Amino acid sequence: MKVTHYQETDSIYIDLAKKSAFETKEITKDINIDLDEDGNLVGIDIHGNASKFVDLSKIALEKC
Repeated sequence: MKVTHYQETDSIYIDLAKKSAFETKEITKDINIDLDEDGNLVGIDIHGNASKFVDLSKIALEKC
């Protein structure tokens, strides 16, 4: 998984798979999901004002 923050647009892209996106679906005005050819989730795009959805000062990975 790779998380990229684009400061100039305050957007975040969460890349969940090595596959390319085949289709993009709008979930809300500010959130899109990318799906592969089989309908599997490959990425999440939080665009414009991403910092209102995600605390960018701290991103932690917790393994259980």
